[in-house]
Amino acid sequence: MSHGNPIPMSPVAHPTNDYAALKRQIKEAGLLEKQPLHYVGKMLFLFAMLALSVAVLLFVKPFWLQLLNAVFFAFVTTQIGLIGHDAGHRQVFRTTWKNDVMGLITGNLLVGISNEWWLGRHNQHHSHPNQLDLDPDIYIPIIAFSPEDLLSRGPILLRFMKYQAYFFFPVLTLALLSMQIDTVQFLLQPKVKNAAIERVLLSLHYVCYFALLFSHLSIWQAILFILVHKIFAGVYMGSVFAPNHKGMPVLPKNSKLEFWHRQVMTARNVYAHPVTDFWCGGLNYQIEHHLFPAMPRHHLKKAQVIIKAFCLEHSIPYYETNFLHSYWETLHSLHQVTAPLRAAGKLA
Repeated sequence: MSHGNPIPMSPVAHPTNDYAALKRQIKEAGLLEKQPLHYVGKMLFLFAMLALSVAVLLFVKPFWLQLLNAVFFAFVTTQIGLIGHDAGHRQVFRTTWKNDVMGLITGNLLVGISNEWWLGRHNQHHSHPNQLDLDPDIYIPIIAFSPEDLLSRGPILLRFMKYQAYFFFPVLTLALLSMQIDTVQFLLQPKVKNAAIERVLLSLHYVCYFALLFSHLSIWQAILFILVHKIFAGVYMGSVFAPNHKGMPVLPKNSKLEFWHRQVMTARNVYAHPVTDFWCGGLNYQIEHHLFPAMPRHHLKKAQVIIKAFCLEHSIPYYETNFLHSYWETLHSLHQVTAPLRAAGKLA
């Protein structure tokens, strides 16, 4: 399926052995095999870009170039975060502890996001994508993704939310900052797995981050660099995450849909292209990723051929579109959710 609104899907359960048959095809094609050398190569490339950004910070004087460097730094750190995402899904190594080490390095040390916090939140999303009260990714206090969301908001907030489609993407500029704040709150709690390691690595992240900036820039320049970095990292994250599920069907909490049907139904793919694949870290193959989270990202394109044919065979609509249209669908859906609020305002 291409442009246009997603086709409504019937909540018919499909036998579990359908997914088992699909997984067998994927496994026989060798698409679930780990590819550590591929990821080591990507990490070396990203470390080189990170070193370049730090070198510019240390040795380049014109501040306007430092602002461009802040944008570049946002791109690099987000790309590193995408590697951490893959490690969290056990895509990189066969052994859990090696993936955890990569998650700690990319998450806590380099991006400032707790690996354990991310794993808990993201695994919950994968288990219940776009499911009310169960998917943390569709709970944003000032955004409603379904009419049911409006029932839990107060009258003052509802006045603000009437035009949520207009400020949805500006809100996403705060994505990285919000995740880092949640990380700090999480690590202050008792009984956090690997708490000492996580806290030490996170502390080291901020010591190095602030020391580099405030030792080579004036106070106001450093503050401006931080703002540009956080805002553009949030914009980048939003550009990758928003097309995946926003504007797709939202399921009730008690939905009984079969696992693989639910994963396909709530996900949207963005058309494959070398630039798109690189920019999104493979997450533009959202359907494939949700069906097989442990699949290395560079196998997703090959898996797409098998999965599209399988969905067609089983009459499950497989939805994909381009970047701009995915954003339009997201904003249109948000605008429709709050239409009753605007109608009530006209009648008042």
